[in-house]
Amino acid sequence: MKIAVLCGGISSERNVSYAGGKAVVEALLSLGHEVIPIDPAFGDDFEKQNELKHYLNDISKFPTLDELHQYSTKKIIDCINSSLFDDIECAFIVLHGPNGEDGLVQALLELRKIPYTGSGVRASSTAINKAATKIMMEAGGITTPPWTIIHKDQIDDLSLFQEIRSYLGDDIIVKPSNQGSTFGITHLESGILDDMQDAARKAAEYSATILFEKFIEGREITVAIINGKAYPIVEIIPENGFYDYDAKYVGGGTIYQCPADMDENVGYFTQEQALHLNNLLGCQGFTRVDFRLDDELQPYCLEINTIPGFTSRSLVPMAAKEEGIEFPELCQIIVDIAMKR
Repeated sequence: MKIAVLCGGISSERNVSYAGGKAVVEALLSLGHEVIPIDPAFGDDFEKQNELKHYLNDISKFPTLDELHQYSTKKIIDCINSSLFDDIECAFIVLHGPNGEDGLVQALLELRKIPYTGSGVRASSTAINKAATKIMMEAGGITTPPWTIIHKDQIDDLSLFQEIRSYLGDDIIVKPSNQGSTFGITHLESGILDDMQDAARKAAEYSATILFEKFIEGREITVAIINGKAYPIVEIIPENGFYDYDAKYVGGGTIYQCPADMDENVGYFTQEQALHLNNLLGCQGFTRVDFRLDDELQPYCLEINTIPGFTSRSLVPMAAKEEGIEFPELCQIIVDIAMKR
């Protein structure tokens, strides 16, 4: 089968996407597929696309915001509308964040009638919007930490931060409403208004809307969903106490336990909550649902990822391996789901 692996893109998670793209390319090649790595950021520049294998071997430095702003969304349209995709049988999407995980690339592929991995347009566009996902959680009876959002135009209004502090308390998470890989995220414990304002400015570099969420003290766990089945829970234990970019992607910063050592009934309930959210949003293929588990064993759902990380350190492959599914087989399963859909 001729498979295009879409990676890179123009979001802040560009290099994380390259890492996953490289892993998927190698896995699919090992299965005997004809694999074409494609970066939508390069548009229909065939010379750059042909050199992509070299980019995949140099992912040590993630791009600055200024560098990302030089890329054009029109290039994505040019890329998928080009002859690069004329004989592609399936697109394996390893793009993260805006203009990759939000339904836009999925819509372009649908217009070209090319099967693709992961969730469809509607589920993708809803899941990437953390506020919209929170609303769906609450409507579906899924427990999530108290939260609120502001627009970046409201950052200078200190009285608004006073209201947020009164509602959520001092211990809060501030993050962009449509990013992953902890870009733009801040954990605050001070309750100082200036600190809240600074955190909001940091998040606003990545998103026009900023999410404020009460921090839940406790354990961090995640549930992988593959083809409508919940896989063993992974517990994430960062050495610095907070699962930030370094803890995720720099070696030695985090301990992972799979399956998580937890009460069987609590684990089953958490998996059911993850499946419920997955189904509420209409997600397909594979997703990852993140939780915090407090001292009273109440799981709080944080978010769902429709294109979760796919590096060697990623959590969905870790959960699949616990069930005896190695990475190449997992990639094949995901392709098969796309083709059947």
